[in-house]
This record gives sequence, structure tokens and C-alpha cells, in this order.
Amino acid sequence: MEQALYIILGFLCGSIPFSWFLGKFKGVDLRDHGSGNPGATNLLRTSGTATGVAGLLLDAAKGAVPVLAVTAAASPAVWLSSAVAIAAVCGHVFMPWFGFKGGKGVATALGALLVLSTYPVLCALGLFILLLALFKMVSLGSVIAGASLPFLGILFHEPVYPEIVLGIIALAILVTHRANIKRILSGTERKIGKK
Repeated sequence: MEQALYIILGFLCGSIPFSWFLGKFKGVDLRDHGSGNPGATNLLRTSGTATGVAGLLLDAAKGAVPVLAVTAAASPAVWLSSAVAIAAVCGHVFMPWFGFKGGKGVATALGALLVLSTYPVLCALGLFILLLALFKMVSLGSVIAGASLPFLGILFHEPVYPEIVLGIIALAILVTHRANIKRILSGTERKIGKK
């Protein structure tokens, strides 16, 4: 029962629409502007860099906090930490407050995985930053860095459950970025600084 509660709380924590709240504070409903996505990337595009970074940090925190709560428990199970990480990301992607439509889960996954699989995620984050600096496309950095996660997990000899999570997150990032991948390939994907 306690384990199920951790998973439910992970989902609910992940579903908190921090970026949407920040957008509303700036007078913008993210669902009606930009990509229509209530996540940090759309917040960055529609409300400026400072607000976008704040949204990114808050969206990452809502992934990290539930996983930290589980790992701080008296006898944490690796599988439970992994399940809570997935639940938090699902909470962001399937926000019940918006008809189960949410963001793409990259920032929330970043926070959760930094706790669960620190070294692979730090390497993927470095790759993301490099690609963002070179190409000015958040989606391109997200897709390639996300796809690298399972391979980095193998490189760092991650335990089986975190490795499964890295694989699931990588697949989820590819699936939720399908439209972005098409635009990247066609050369029409939006770049940072362009609305």
C-alpha cells in the first residue's frame, strides 16, 4: 500500500502545471499560444528567457522531489524509485487538469533521472547543451540527448531497473517529439528566439 502511494504521489507531483501557472502570471495561457503545450519550452518561447528557465527548473524539480522522497525512505527499493520516476513523467505528459494533455516531459524526466541515474543524465545534459548552443533548437537537443540515455546507462553500468527507465524515457521523448522530428527533417522547426 505504501509503495502504491509513492507512485500515486509521484504522478500527482509530476502533474503540477508549473509552467502553465508561470505563463498565466505573465498573462499568457500556454495552451492558446505558441505550440499550445503547457511545458517549459513553450513558456520560454512565449514569456521570455527568465520565465522559461524558471519553468524548466520547477518542471525538473517536480520530477526530482518524488524520487528523492523514495530514495530517502528507510529501505528504498530500486524498482520503486524507478516506478516513481516514470509516474512523475507520466503526470507531466498526461496532466489530469487539462484533459490528460500535458507537456512532453523532458524537464520532468531530467529532474527524476538526475536522482535515479546521475552520471548518464549529466552526460546527456551536456550533449543537450552542446546541441542547443550549435543549432538553437530545444527539440533537436531533447531528441538526441534523450535517445542517448539507454546507451549511456549501459556505459555507466546502471542497474537493470534504472536502465529500463532510461529506455522508456528515451522512447517516450521520441514519441512525444514526432512532429518536431518531422519539422527538423524538413527544416521548419522553430529556433530559440523565434516565436
